[in-house]
Amino acid sequence: MRYETIRYELDGGIATLTFDRPDALNAFNPQMMGEVDHALRAADLDDEVRVVIVTGAGRAFCAGADLGRSDAFKLEPGARIEPWQLRKPVVAAVNGHAIGVGLTFAMQCDVRFVADDAKLSFVFVRRGVIPELASHAIVPRIAGFANAADLLLTGRQFLGRDAPGLGVANRAMPAAEVLPAARAWAEEVLAAAPVAVAISKRLLWDGLDRAVPATLERERPLFAWTSTQPDAAEGVQAFMERRPPRWTGAPSTGLPAGLDPHLDVDGGDAP
Repeated sequence: MRYETIRYELDGGIATLTFDRPDALNAFNPQMMGEVDHALRAADLDDEVRVVIVTGAGRAFCAGADLGRSDAFKLEPGARIEPWQLRKPVVAAVNGHAIGVGLTFAMQCDVRFVADDAKLSFVFVRRGVIPELASHAIVPRIAGFANAADLLLTGRQFLGRDAPGLGVANRAMPAAEVLPAARAWAEEVLAAAPVAVAISKRLLWDGLDRAVPATLERERPLFAWTSTQPDAAEGVQAFMERRPPRWTGAPSTGLPAGLDPHLDVDGGDAP
């Protein structure tokens, strides 16, 4: 697929997806939505991709829906893959303003680094619609109910430097440092076994709406399964020999039955 509204690059196991409509502050339109979906699916199926970074071109991450279009709030039919469903970690490098879908999309990523002067807002209620992308489940579970109620029900604007305190970002920093910080985090993931990372990510997202005993019951057989796989033996051997491990497990084909996130893409429950 030839992309016109995004850029997609793979370098050393790290895929970078860049929203690339800088003149429109990277506002989402249906074409961009389709291209993002295609790129995320490609990254998920490509075992060369170990981590995905999402960022924006120019001075914004994403300024929300393209309100100059009559179909600004139209949802395209058919299932879409979203960041939480990928078998690879996804880090949002929020290099600038993130408004509306720009922020709810970032909340579906696993980790968020934010420019401290970025303007952020779950602005939906101020436009007469409600927040989407499962934000009514994700934001209160990640940021806490009180913070979610504050931000979702007012649609008020806040700055990136305030985002960590509100629970919606891991760290805030100068805009020029955001993408390098995201890449440094991604490089930490490269040291880990891809299949183990995929399973752990799945358990993290599943655990958002599971009690501790239920998570424990789901975790036990998966721990037992991973302990019998070649990557477990390789991880121990590499540690003993003081060398980098040579992982062989492939997330695209090597997950245990019943754990494939794509079972949910076609109509299953969101987190």
